[in-house]
Amino acid sequence: MTDRGVQLAVIGGASCNDRQRRLALETGRRIAQAGAVLLCGGCGGIMAAAAEGARSAGGRTVGILPGADSTETPANPHIELPLYTGMGQARNQILVLSADAVIGIGGGWGTLTEIGLALKHRIPVILLGSWQLTRPDGGDEPLLQQVESARQAVDLALESIHAKGSA
Repeated sequence: MTDRGVQLAVIGGASCNDRQRRLALETGRRIAQAGAVLLCGGCGGIMAAAAEGARSAGGRTVGILPGADSTETPANPHIELPLYTGMGQARNQILVLSADAVIGIGGGWGTLTEIGLALKHRIPVILLGSWQLTRPDGGDEPLLQQVESARQAVDLALESIHAKGSA
């Protein structure tokens, strides 16, 4: 965490089921209530639901979009600050490196790449109804946590940032 405040990324699929949508809405609300900025990929599904939740609680939202402009990739209507990269899925690296912690909800292969990038760069990842991951050697990965609720996800993300900052 820097003087800019806390930035939490919510990652997940461009489409989602009702349960995932509810989790993303609540996660976004809790991020805003904690005073953090919500970062996401700026498109639909989990990204739109999390941004909607954050905005409903008066929070700030930033979308790191894959297209070069709003014609190529329109941001979802809950994104306050759209950032167009023109980088396609390579924008995942920008999203992850801009976050103090990452919360994954649902998701597909793109979400899996974001999880891997975050861990590679020692950024804490909290998974909520997302990938069930273990290390190939069976060892523990302290930066990767599984939780059952949006409250736990945001609380653990914030705790992990503060623990990392005090280490």
